[in-house]
Amino acid sequence: MSSVRETIPLAITMGEPAGIGPDLIANLWVDRKKNNLPPFVYFGAPEALKASKPDIPLEVIDSVSDAVSIFDKAVPVCAVEITETVIPGQLSTANGVSVIKSIDYAVNAALKGVVSGVVTAPIHKAVLYKAGFDAPGHTEYLARLCGLDDTHSIMMLTAQNLRVVPVTIHMALGDVTKYLTTEKIIHAGMATARDLKVRFGIDDPKLAMAALNPHAGEDGTMGMEEATHIRPAVWALRDAGIHVTDPLPADTLFHEEAREKYDAVLCMYHDQALIPVKTLDFWGGVNVTLGLPIIRTSPDHGTALDLAGKGLARPESMLAAIKLATEMASHTAKKND
Repeated sequence: MSSVRETIPLAITMGEPAGIGPDLIANLWVDRKKNNLPPFVYFGAPEALKASKPDIPLEVIDSVSDAVSIFDKAVPVCAVEITETVIPGQLSTANGVSVIKSIDYAVNAALKGVVSGVVTAPIHKAVLYKAGFDAPGHTEYLARLCGLDDTHSIMMLTAQNLRVVPVTIHMALGDVTKYLTTEKIIHAGMATARDLKVRFGIDDPKLAMAALNPHAGEDGTMGMEEATHIRPAVWALRDAGIHVTDPLPADTLFHEEAREKYDAVLCMYHDQALIPVKTLDFWGGVNVTLGLPIIRTSPDHGTALDLAGKGLARPESMLAAIKLATEMASHTAKKND
């Protein structure tokens, strides 16, 4: 029986065309055999890839099903028109609509099942906001495209053997206690456990629960959130059959021995989750969206306009995102057999 990677391509979105996304996509296609890459189809402007690597062979396709047979000789392209000429490193607000369309088309293909997952190149949100993009970020926008509320999608960051899920994300540290709720923790825990089973092939996932306060609140002397917000979520998750620890001090959760005891950590705020991932593997981290009917991964870095078009962009994170999406598609296919 043919594997998913041999029959259904991944989708890779254009991202910000003036950023390093096109550099990474073009260079990874050139090195596709060395990196044992699965076939992918690029949703975006052909001009963006040509601006990065003028001699790269491209083939615009009408049907995504043609991508696998084409991939070895050219980059299969589902073309998205752009308004202004792409100049690496120079943003163009006029091209923001095309970036949004690239995401829309790729997600639609994933919902139809003609691509096995979506790998998104980095976007420049300021450009997209001027083009009418009104979601807080990629993660929430993907939920909307799937017909879900913004809060349905969950961000996971992973590097090597560490997976972390921040319950609250892009907000001031002083606002975390205002927005951290038992319901949000439960939702993050449920989505994480479900996707670890279906997308990662872990039959009995084990979650670690990070405390918010130092020393897990020290019996209330350093904060009450562990008792009022986090422990009730732990009890609810356990009632749902999920293996999860009590709230544990975050400064004891991320060393090598601790990481062997769980499959993912639920963290209470952004830096509590991202600092250990980026310390463990700064160049190879991957952003994964959980809780959606489609697979989505992304490199854990931005557009790096200062590097665009110079051949200096490091490929590790994009490569890891492609390989992880492939693994997730394979596990999902096995679960659905």
